[in-house]
Amino acid sequence: MAGGGISVQGGGRNYEGGVTVFVVFACVAAATGGLLFGYDIGISGGVTSMESFLSKFFPSVYHKMKNETADQNQYCKFDSQLLTLFTSSLYIAALVASFFASSVTRRFGRKISMLVAGLVFFIGSILNGIAINIIILIISRLLLGVGVGFANQSVPVYLAEMAPTKIRGALNMGFQMAITIGILVAGLVNFGTAKIKGGYGWRISLALAAIPSLIMTVSAIFLPDTPNSMVERGHPEKARKMLQKIRGTDNVNDEFQDLVDATEAAHKVENQWGNIMQPRYRPQLIICVLIPFFQQLTGINVIMFYAPVLFKTLGFGDEASLMSAVITGGVNVVCTVVSMVVVDKFGRKVLFLEGGLQMVLCQIAVGVMIALQFGLSGQGTFTKAEANWVLVFICGYVAAFAWSWGPLGWLVPSEICPLEIRSAGQAINVSVNMFFTFLIGQGFLTMLCHLKFGLFFFFAGWVTVMTIFVSFFLPETKNVPIEEMNRVWKAHWFWGKYIPDEAVIGHDKHDKAVV
Repeated sequence: MAGGGISVQGGGRNYEGGVTVFVVFACVAAATGGLLFGYDIGISGGVTSMESFLSKFFPSVYHKMKNETADQNQYCKFDSQLLTLFTSSLYIAALVASFFASSVTRRFGRKISMLVAGLVFFIGSILNGIAINIIILIISRLLLGVGVGFANQSVPVYLAEMAPTKIRGALNMGFQMAITIGILVAGLVNFGTAKIKGGYGWRISLALAAIPSLIMTVSAIFLPDTPNSMVERGHPEKARKMLQKIRGTDNVNDEFQDLVDATEAAHKVENQWGNIMQPRYRPQLIICVLIPFFQQLTGINVIMFYAPVLFKTLGFGDEASLMSAVITGGVNVVCTVVSMVVVDKFGRKVLFLEGGLQMVLCQIAVGVMIALQFGLSGQGTFTKAEANWVLVFICGYVAAFAWSWGPLGWLVPSEICPLEIRSAGQAINVSVNMFFTFLIGQGFLTMLCHLKFGLFFFFAGWVTVMTIFVSFFLPETKNVPIEEMNRVWKAHWFWGKYIPDEAVIGHDKHDKAVV
């Protein structure tokens, strides 16, 4: 606004400045960290459906899959704890790494964590591609997990701090966009490498993960750190200059002062882990735990990890299974773009609620179709028309997730925490996400074997619960400056009692002085 005045809207203040090419470039470059996570999610399911990979590392699963003569329970076709460990071991490593990444991110800056993520993921990718036994395969997966842990800890925070308030949702969702692109590219790679004669296609699929890690590493080298991080580490003048550059104006006094105030409050905190347990941070703590918990219980990673395996279980052929995974990956990308376009216009809650309702309906539809065709015995097949309808409903489910719980599961936790607990809050978000990703990834094929078609009703039930929770307990955060979030919590019917008056009173006085 002209003259440096400040208006109060939507529970927060509007700062001077606009959207600059520099900040968009920086956020797009940083968001490439999502390629690591996405490529790995997409590549795992395709590789674990390739016969050459299964015969080398998981021969028992391979022989069970090739047993075409017996009356086979399709639900239990791929049930193997060792096979699921290949996929899920990465997420235990990511869980542990996220806590180390929290300290690195706070002490050395966001870009250093992103650099570590790229380098470690690169090493893991090469080892994965040249693995000669299950031990090397799992070790390389653990290294990939360290890279994912560092990237998922630092990138969402970087994006939330760099982005202007009015498009913070869209730019932060660049991380989820990169994840979906990684998933789609992985599906296409698997579709191509599965056709390679000689049985080494899986090695190419796994080793090509080095490409997104190189993109991440190079991006991290050239990216600036955030003004928030610069102030936090004792470089206020550098922070002011960077803030002026990314906002495209010299008049950044109000936003800069909020950063300084937040940093002073943060420096009074000796132990951010103890601090986040205080009652005044109870809303942020609970949201940072429940949002990633709920995100995984949507069941999305069941689709993304094991899409080719799931489609083969339901009677799709080898090529059809991989192509169906590509189709769902494409839907994922397109609908994430939709979310980026509308999130700062319609807000977070509308997308959460609509997405939740659509996911429930699609999951119930898939569960009913599987129940009618396979029953409890697990013996049966889909006709081509029925298989196409299953694919349609799964795409509807993926679409709903892609414009709701997918990007918002990363956006909301990254934007709600004050600076003094931001690294800890994001570490909790990542670790809870990775822990339940591990549990779902490790347990899915066994759950499918025992719960059968009921597995889809299980996830539909959880989506119902989380949609009700969001409706009552998640405040709207669109157009609220990141350092002004306490106002939103204070105004909430339930969380307001946890927020002390002094957490917002300072900003109220400042507004009256300048408006």
